[in-house]
Amino acid sequence: MAKDENKTITVNDVEYNLEDLSKNQLAMVDHIKDLDRKLGNALFNVDQLKVGRSAFVDMLAQELEVPSEIVAEE
Repeated sequence: MAKDENKTITVNDVEYNLEDLSKNQLAMVDHIKDLDRKLGNALFNVDQLKVGRSAFVDMLAQELEVPSEIVAEE
């Protein structure tokens, strides 16, 4: 037998049944969910950008350590 579960959200320590919310309130919940997803993606992208930047800084530092005569010959 399937369990009939009401979906709820908690705002300011108060639990609300989604079924009891107005269309406008449900739209706000959807916006919040979408923004949470976008923030997660943005943070993921920031992590990738930081690692990429660090890699380029490391590569530049290695290039700068090579004597200039060797670099000029390449």
